[in-house]
Amino acid sequence: MPRVKRGSVRRAKRKKLLARAKGFYATKSKLYRAAKESVDTALKYAFVGRRNKKRDFRRLWVVRINAAAREQGLTYGQFINGLKTAGVTLDRKSLAELAVRQPAAFARLAAQVKQARAARA
Repeated sequence: MPRVKRGSVRRAKRKKLLARAKGFYATKSKLYRAAKESVDTALKYAFVGRRNKKRDFRRLWVVRINAAAREQGLTYGQFINGLKTAGVTLDRKSLAELAVRQPAAFARLAAQVKQARAARA
């Protein structure tokens, strides 16, 4: 089997990894082995964080919608159920944006919801 000299390949690989570790504390940004462990851990946390971000934003939207709905005399569950009954297909992100930036528009939605709930009952 022929001998493999990995000079440039190894250097490029290490350089790339150390570039990713730039800004890490002490030897974690200088020494290859420590940097590799830190970068692997950082990538793992980044992967998990991208998924947690989705959860966190949905929770925030629900809290905002609930607060605005309660000002209109509805709970979050009643409001969402009423929207479905009324046939309104806005997502939670849009509803939360309305609740924060345009309370009058949200109030009109809440009135629609109350009307739909009354018609159903």
